[in-house]
Amino acid sequence: MSSLNATTAKAAAREYYQLKIYHYKTLEQESRIEQYLQQAYVPAVHRAGIKYVGVFKPVTQQDSDRRIYVFTPFSSLNKLAGIEQLLQTDVKYLTDGSDYIDADYKNAPYNRIESIILQAFPGMPSTVVPNLTAPKAERVYELRSYESPTEKYNVNKVRMFNVGDEIGLFKRLNFNAVFYSEVISGTHMPNLMYMTTFNSKVDRDKHWDAFGNDAQWKTLTAEDEYKNNVSHADIMFLHPTKYSDF
Repeated sequence: MSSLNATTAKAAAREYYQLKIYHYKTLEQESRIEQYLQQAYVPAVHRAGIKYVGVFKPVTQQDSDRRIYVFTPFSSLNKLAGIEQLLQTDVKYLTDGSDYIDADYKNAPYNRIESIILQAFPGMPSTVVPNLTAPKAERVYELRSYESPTEKYNVNKVRMFNVGDEIGLFKRLNFNAVFYSEVISGTHMPNLMYMTTFNSKVDRDKHWDAFGNDAQWKTLTAEDEYKNNVSHADIMFLHPTKYSDF
């Protein structure tokens, strides 16, 4: 295989992700969304050949903007683009999700849906189910978004994860990452996003203390090559739902 073909094959092996964020206000809406996700969407996506789907809620909800995060990995961009059409051919999905799917316009199950499309980093081209021991209700998943001042700085921050081996540092310190990815369509571009997981908030804090004191991290951040590549960071603490595969 030529070097060009090898590079193309490696790029093709990287998964694409959809991070769908349901924005809603009432507990009734929350119940309807969850019923749809648990009884219709997740089983239907499993039937479509996707083994794992993540469903998460913020550790602390804001009453003015309550959220549910749905993370779905795809082996290709074509499969991501075609999932909605495929679901429309699944009779069981349409039946099991009818309350949500056929909702009246005056009684919508959510206020808005935000959809972010991502591509996995070369350094971790597919998702990993976290190896945690705590019950799901006690776990803390940390979703981070790093924005950069320009596209060039964003490429540099992505390079820091892959070539600079920030991914390897996280792995060595057992951060149990679900994914690392660059955002190819979203509302806060240019940015990247990743998710690490922990048995508890205390466990999370211990891991980050170790990270900040690690010699490899101190060396990496001291390099001029990687200066000023993050202009803003958002950190979201999430719990996996009982029916989440991650």
